[in-house]
Amino acid sequence: MSQAAHLADDVTCADADLVALLRAGDEEAISQLVEQWSPTMFRVARSFVDSPQSAEDVVQEAWLGMLSGLARFEGRSSLRTWTFTILVNRARTRGAREARTVPQPPLASRGEPNADDWFPGPGGEQARTWSSIDAASRWDTAPESAVLSREALLQLDRAVSALPSRQRQVVTMRDVVGMSAGEVCAALGVSAANQRVLLHRARATLRAALAGYYRG
Repeated sequence: MSQAAHLADDVTCADADLVALLRAGDEEAISQLVEQWSPTMFRVARSFVDSPQSAEDVVQEAWLGMLSGLARFEGRSSLRTWTFTILVNRARTRGAREARTVPQPPLASRGEPNADDWFPGPGGEQARTWSSIDAASRWDTAPESAVLSREALLQLDRAVSALPSRQRQVVTMRDVVGMSAGEVCAALGVSAANQRVLLHRARATLRAALAGYYRG
């Protein structure tokens, strides 16, 4: 494995070395990091904005902001947390601007996810995974066929889209993306207690939606 790939895989433990490579303009380090983090960044951005194209724009803006701001990075948080804070700020601004300028259609018809919205990860695999929802109701452990599992995932995405915005953002960052509680609190600027409440309410709603789907 190349030095850049190794550093990108273990960024939490090697922030100083990785930052040094990025500040030096190491193209391999930049490429590895963009490839590994962009699918996750897209999913987070998508929880703030109305369309996949807007989310892609936000991700690009966040990368530009991160790379141009490296001189100001002081290491008080991890590079990943700092980058996602930039992303959330960009996404929040874009989402607020869209809310002011674009008439909002009914929720049932606005931005409903489908398979074409899935953002491919490295190698083309699907980036969406649900890792933290209660094991008894996880879509990917049900005995149904793989096709039904994909349908269940889309049902979950629809339920996520219908959540209140802050709940949607927290559950996306925690359960879809797999960010830690500390990362989410730092990126969203919420307390640990508030983050737990938002996550609990979102998970309860999603479990109920999934239970209803399987009963149907």
